[in-house]
Amino acid sequence: MCGIAGILSFDPGAQVQERRLQAMRDSLVHRGPDDAGLVVRGRVGLAHRRLSIIDLSGGHQPMSDPQGQVWITYNGELYNFRALRSELESRGCAFSTQSDTEVLLRAYEVFGTDCVDHLRGMYAFAIWDERKQQLFMARDRLGIKPLYLAERDGELLFASEIKGLLAGLPGPPRFNEGVLPEYLASRYVSGEETFFQGVHKLLPGHRLVWTPSGGCRKERYWLPPTVQEDAGTSIEDHVQAVRAGLEDAVESHLVSDVPLGLFLSGGIDSTVLASLMAPRVDGPVHTFSVGFSEAEANEFEYARIAAEHIGASHREVLLSPDQFFAALPKLIWHEDEPIAFASSVPLNAVSELASEHVKVVLTGEGADELFLGYDYRYRVTDWNLRYGRVYQRSLPRGIRQAMARAIPGLPWRLRRYAERSFLAMDGSPRDAFFENFSVFRQQARTQLLREGGEHGDIHGHGLRFYELESGDDLAAMSQADLQTHLVELLMKQDQMSMAASLESRVPFLDHQLVETVSRIPGRVRLHGGKTKSLMREAVRDLVPEPIMNRGKMGFPVPIGRWLAGPFRALVDEYVLGPRARQRGYFEESALKRLAGEHLGGGIDHADRLWLLINLEIWQRLFIDGESPEAVKPIGGPVSDPGPAYSRPAQLVAAK
Repeated sequence: MCGIAGILSFDPGAQVQERRLQAMRDSLVHRGPDDAGLVVRGRVGLAHRRLSIIDLSGGHQPMSDPQGQVWITYNGELYNFRALRSELESRGCAFSTQSDTEVLLRAYEVFGTDCVDHLRGMYAFAIWDERKQQLFMARDRLGIKPLYLAERDGELLFASEIKGLLAGLPGPPRFNEGVLPEYLASRYVSGEETFFQGVHKLLPGHRLVWTPSGGCRKERYWLPPTVQEDAGTSIEDHVQAVRAGLEDAVESHLVSDVPLGLFLSGGIDSTVLASLMAPRVDGPVHTFSVGFSEAEANEFEYARIAAEHIGASHREVLLSPDQFFAALPKLIWHEDEPIAFASSVPLNAVSELASEHVKVVLTGEGADELFLGYDYRYRVTDWNLRYGRVYQRSLPRGIRQAMARAIPGLPWRLRRYAERSFLAMDGSPRDAFFENFSVFRQQARTQLLREGGEHGDIHGHGLRFYELESGDDLAAMSQADLQTHLVELLMKQDQMSMAASLESRVPFLDHQLVETVSRIPGRVRLHGGKTKSLMREAVRDLVPEPIMNRGKMGFPVPIGRWLAGPFRALVDEYVLGPRARQRGYFEESALKRLAGEHLGGGIDHADRLWLLINLEIWQRLFIDGESPEAVKPIGGPVSDPGPAYSRPAQLVAAK
């Protein structure tokens, strides 16, 4: 895995400054500590940091064709590069290395910008074609690898991380305040926008072509297919297709010239990968788990069962609250934006552990969105939509409105469920699926934001994908989450693993498997109302019974307990403190009420306080220009958190 960066000047007579390009490249050293490269071709400069995985001695980048006319900087892995190389050789292409980088470069020479249609893997790359004076960039279909853009002062800059762009841009970064409502609702920004003014994402499944005459043109080249009903297809047919797809995906993701491992949570997703991986690698699988001392946030018992099941060489890392909060400023710096999910911190901890033993890990990311694994998010939403439509048809509007008005007067524990049921909704997917899962729902956002409102449709990006599926709400939820919620999770996965110079791969998001499953009706994927029921049937022989029947945890972090206890000073500083209040974004009375209710034990506002704390730390790092070391953790039982993470010895010996 690697880091890429580049500058294109729109002035044909310009010469890119090498020092700017080098600064952009070296801000990404954690993404590629093994090698570095840089090339300037007049108006274009390309840069690269390399983590060597394939062809350790021959994959130096930026790489060019033999004539030095076409140059590439590339981040990713092509799992079909050997088959694609054979096809290209049959078309007359010659190769001087064993790297997938050269295969991608030759694929561009043969297929042009349609080369993306021939790629199987994860990637973000830029190709400068000097003959055509054309810059071509693309990002993989699911958005596993990141790519950020900034157009300013007659230039187009790109990089694998936002910090790479900032290193090449003049002046301090500025906060894009317009994203606040969506951040408060969804935890992240789902479209092209970012937290920085003038910085945008190249979205998943998109390519960009720049030419002097046409400027920048972006287009989508791939979308997950919609459901295709086939009356002759039985559930058993679907089960067999899923099993074959999983086996093929895992097989393809094992291509590597360095050792591989696996993040093992003890849940069904990672256990399936472990069971499919074990017979396909030489020696025991290296597995890694993370947990907290709190029982509700520790899955070690199940991870050990899974490790024993496949004869793994298993290791664990135990993360204390002090270590968790001590790591937070540095990890926000690595993510470039406020951390949406608290699980980023344990993910980095287990990445640090894994990086001491392997350079590549497989992870189970994507299975929940593809196979409908979030119980409340999918099953309960489906229930709300179906019964809500009956409710809307059966009762007069006046009675429904009266019942909705009565909900705020209910006791809190009863009210929290009623507010998220069809009794309080208008029956639309926007309300039942998107708004219902907002951290700050609309009324709370209105009370919190000083401006009192929000501009535009903060759920519009996701709703467009939802509406691609007609009549299948469960499949529509999957389609929307694959393009929004999952993309944020993938950025977490990428940045937290790359912070440890570790490559992470996601077999569940092999695009061929995604295409197979996306065509299957949602009711089949959630057959009998049981999450991941289709996948469970496909892998029943691979997963130990205690794991098959357990509930989902998924990197749980006891933030609420910590913030109401030994780390309540974080709320005092980063939510209620003078620097946070003086920014002027939020109503002080709403902040005080929020903190008071949580600290007093009346209402659990852990997720809301997490977003506000992260936002303030992010502003101190990127807007105020402080270093991660200067943003100290506050509170906790000890002032010195000790080692970064606790790493016990190997716990499960390989058979």
